[in-house]
Amino acid sequence: MKKLTYLFVALLVSGLLTTACNDKKTSSSEAAADSVCVEEQDTTVYGVCGEGTTMHNLELVTNDGDTLNLLLDTEESEGETVKGGLLSGDKLAVIVTELDGEKSASVVLNLTTLEGKWTGLDRNFEIVDGGEVLSTMQSEANPYTAWKIHNGRLLMGRDSFDVVTLGADSLELESSKGIFVYKRQKKVMPKQKK
Repeated sequence: MKKLTYLFVALLVSGLLTTACNDKKTSSSEAAADSVCVEEQDTTVYGVCGEGTTMHNLELVTNDGDTLNLLLDTEESEGETVKGGLLSGDKLAVIVTELDGEKSASVVLNLTTLEGKWTGLDRNFEIVDGGEVLSTMQSEANPYTAWKIHNGRLLMGRDSFDVVTLGADSLELESSKGIFVYKRQKKVMPKQKK
């Protein structure tokens, strides 16, 4: 009887953990209310682009205060490794790989370039520093409210995307549901009175 009770408690706890991970309702104190439930550890290194960055070398000053010098393979994967450009002081999310004792950047996402207002056929949203997404379309059924980078992928709401293209005015995301193209929403300057 005791073993049956322990088994029941174990199943109950397991069910609660699964439900907590799948439950879309979260408390208002949680920053990423609709974020994807991810069990694997994030290997992304966060920091800013250093002044010593060149065409073939990324100087990354990590959030921990370390400085990493990472090789950039620009010949083989032109435009594929770095998304959003490299400008000194920009916030970056980097996947670091090591081969034969040399560290290189296999994915570089410029978070400074990613932030801003994006508009597309199905969604209009603003990616804000700190993990918040603001929806600018009232008719959206499930607007994104949070974002983060996890293992080089962009997570918004319960959707996970590969960043295919990230430029000054264009964003192309790919998920299992398809490819989504957005353009940067231009700031409208108020007309000055004469």
